[in-house]
Amino acid sequence: MATPRGRGTEIMSDARDVILGRVERALRTARIPAAITHEDADRDGSGDPEQVALPGVALPRTSLQERFVLEARALGVEIYVEPTRAAVCDRLRTLVAGLRVLSWNPTLLPYGCGAIVDGALLGSSPTAEQARAEIGVTACHGAIAETGSLALIAGPGCSPTVSLLPPVHVAIVRPEDLFESMGGFLDARAEAMTQSANCTFVTGPSRTGDIELSLTIGVHGPGRVAIVFGPSELRMKNSRSTNSSS
Repeated sequence: MATPRGRGTEIMSDARDVILGRVERALRTARIPAAITHEDADRDGSGDPEQVALPGVALPRTSLQERFVLEARALGVEIYVEPTRAAVCDRLRTLVAGLRVLSWNPTLLPYGCGAIVDGALLGSSPTAEQARAEIGVTACHGAIAETGSLALIAGPGCSPTVSLLPPVHVAIVRPEDLFESMGGFLDARAEAMTQSANCTFVTGPSRTGDIELSLTIGVHGPGRVAIVFGPSELRMKNSRSTNSSS
C-alpha cells in the first residue's frame, strides 16, 4: 500500500534536485555556478554564463591567470597580483609581519622571497614547534585555472605540513606555474608525482560540513588562504639578457 509523501519529504526532494543540478552544471563548466555572472559572460564575449571559459578551449596565458584569479576568489582566496619582484617581497613581508612562520626551504621560493622568511621554521623542525606556527609560506608546482586550485608536490624542502598545519597559508605563484586544467597539470608533472609520497591540492580555505550541512571553515586545514602572483620570471630573465647584451 502506497504511503502518501509528507510535506517535509517533498521539500527534501526539491532541495536534493536543486543541489544535484548545481553539481552537474559545475562538473560541465568546472565553475561554481554562483561565481558565473552575466557580467562575466559579457566580458568573455559569449553572452551566456554557461559558456564562459569552457574546459578544452585553449586560452592565452594572460586569460589563464585571469580565470585562475576569478575561480580562486570565488572560493574565498585572497589574491594579490604584484607587478615586480620587489612588490611580491613587500606583499609577503606585510602578510607575515609579526607572525610565527613555517616555510618551505627558502631557496625554493621564487622572486627572492626566501630572504623574507630566513630563519623561519621548516618542515624539518620539531613537530611541536611546527604546530605553533601561525602562517605557512610555500611556492607551488601548479596553479590550475579551471578550478582555482594550487598543486603542491611533497619533496625535499617542500613539506606538506607547511600548507596544512598553520591557520593561514600564503602561496607565491608565478605565471609559469599556470595550467589550464587538472589533466594538463597531471600530464606535465607525472614524473614528479610518481616520485613523491604526497600531492596536496589546495582549493580555497578548508571547509567541513556536518550531517546538517552546517559549513565550518578551517577545521582540517587553513581557514585563510592568500596567493601572491608575481610577474613572469622568464620574461624578466629575457629582459636582463637583452639589457646586458646591449
